[in-house]
Amino acid sequence: MTEFALPPVRGTLTENRNLADLTWMRVGGPADVFFQPADPDDLADFLKELDPAVPVFPMGVGSNLIVRDGGIRGVVIRMGRNFNGIEIDGTTVKAGAALLDAMVARKAADAGLDLTFLRTIPGTIGGAVTMNAGCYGTYTADVLREIEVIMRDGSRQILPVSELGMQYRQSSLPEGAIIISATFDAPEGDPEALRQRMEDQLKKRDETQPTKDRTAGSTFRNPAGYSSTGQADDTHELKAWKVIDDAGMRGATIGGAVMNEKHSNFLTNAGDATAADLEGLGEAVRKKVYDSSGITLQWEIMRVGEPAPSE
Repeated sequence: MTEFALPPVRGTLTENRNLADLTWMRVGGPADVFFQPADPDDLADFLKELDPAVPVFPMGVGSNLIVRDGGIRGVVIRMGRNFNGIEIDGTTVKAGAALLDAMVARKAADAGLDLTFLRTIPGTIGGAVTMNAGCYGTYTADVLREIEVIMRDGSRQILPVSELGMQYRQSSLPEGAIIISATFDAPEGDPEALRQRMEDQLKKRDETQPTKDRTAGSTFRNPAGYSSTGQADDTHELKAWKVIDDAGMRGATIGGAVMNEKHSNFLTNAGDATAADLEGLGEAVRKKVYDSSGITLQWEIMRVGEPAPSE
């Protein structure tokens, strides 16, 4: 049993829920409590009644995440079908936090709205806002108007993008805030042209990235401070993969972890890696890159939880 009281809910509470099967890396220990709220009101009521001292961590589809082998203390919250709606009105798109980025891109394109940059980004809208996800020169912050959040005390607030401190691959949400939806102002475009652009982007991604392997997307932020534009004049001197290659770390391994041969900025579970293997290899890469170039790589993958007791 958990050491803290759990408020009554209409959703599902699971104690000691292993999280490895919920992350793209397929590693990680258990959450003390795993909560799947029935709807926003259920989530708000739960947070209001939960002891404020209990840590809470909102989890998407685990696409940009390493859960350490000892698991996560407190409550992990994962939103489901009642948080994945989408509403389109004119050029305004409102999407639930649990909706996949790719689905938002497709639905918007069908309505003649250009959110195509989201098509190749793995994960959910909540994660896209939190990480200011972007590619091909466009970022979530460029089209985001506002988000709706539930605070740790159960209150609901609307926060404009100007209050979110969004920068390259990061944001500054209020402490304890959990995103439940995001509203975008989308540029207009021809539906067929937008669909074709997404097809081209998918093809390019599949040619250059190890999409069939167990990765969590890009491991490190580009030292240049921006994502690839995909244009012919794009330079590579300060791309993460380039400095990793220059340090001789493409294909490097620790245990079951490997820096992918196809794209060296993709930390990969080659089959039997632990979270410690993956994080350890990432840190070894950071040290080698710093030693060889003086550049300090910053993690893009979020790492959470506790190490295994023996570590």
